[in-house]
Amino acid sequence: MHDQLSGRDRAYLYVRDQILSSPAATGTFLNEQDLATAIGVSRTPVREALLLLQAEGLVEMVPKRGAHVPPMSGRQIAELMSLRGVLEQHAATTALQSGATPTAAMRIALNEQQRLSDMHATESAKEFIDLDGKFHQILIDSAGSELLSRTYAGLRARQLRVGLTALFSDEDRQRSVCDEHELIVAALDAGDEKLVHKAIEDHLEVTLQILLRA
Repeated sequence: MHDQLSGRDRAYLYVRDQILSSPAATGTFLNEQDLATAIGVSRTPVREALLLLQAEGLVEMVPKRGAHVPPMSGRQIAELMSLRGVLEQHAATTALQSGATPTAAMRIALNEQQRLSDMHATESAKEFIDLDGKFHQILIDSAGSELLSRTYAGLRARQLRVGLTALFSDEDRQRSVCDEHELIVAALDAGDEKLVHKAIEDHLEVTLQILLRA
């Protein structure tokens, strides 16, 4: 699929999903030539991609220094969690009303997360958070709205970064995430809209509090 993308789009996805998703990127400057070499494009599409990422607030272009990756403030993290809550609760309501809740697919992602949480391996954190994103995206996609799915997917870099930060800030967070995801799936299976909304809200609130303490 990536072979059909323009150089700018390839650079955009690489920087967003591979670089900006890492907590280690916070506060650093990105080297355009290093990125161009890693992606296999010239510097021009890399610069175009960085300008797109600047428009999304993911990087700041600093004269003579390049692209800076700013830290997320407490307010920005709170806003991210609030937006996620609104989108996920809406998707859950839509799925319940249509009678097509995606719990089977969500459980597959959750089972993989549970397997990783039993390993207690730091190196599996990125894979765990990728599965976390997949779990929630499945719920979002079940609403059948292309715009909703695209909007949620656009939060990916921020979610990966804060998700990894939360895991590294609480050594037992992986196990807790699995328990919280189980409550969301169980509520969907029960067809209880209020319970689903509460399970989503509680899950995001726990993550927010961990991040604000980090």
